[in-house]
Amino acid sequence: MKVMARGTRTHHQSFSDMDKPLYTISVAAEILETHPRTLMLYEDAHLIEPHRTSTNRRRYSQRDISKVQVIQSLTREKGVTLAGVRHILSLFDVMKRHRVEPPAELREIFDRYAQLI
Repeated sequence: MKVMARGTRTHHQSFSDMDKPLYTISVAAEILETHPRTLMLYEDAHLIEPHRTSTNRRRYSQRDISKVQVIQSLTREKGVTLAGVRHILSLFDVMKRHRVEPPAELREIFDRYAQLI
């Protein structure tokens, strides 16, 4: 039997904690300092996909919150459109898979996103 120190988590436990659907759309919007409709727009643009309850209510995980923060960095700080964000995140996926370094001006955003995928 494997004994773990108190407060220690395995990688699997951390992953599931990040994906646990905790926040309603109004709470997620408040955390992100945005309007709930903005979160719906991100969903319509296929940038995020919150969990749906049996009654079809959206529930956002910590991973969803962190991903929206990356999206906000691209749209607010870099002036990228939602279509551009979708392409950049797709490129980030490929860059991480092939261990390609991002441009210096996108390094911080890439690093935050790479932790989520």
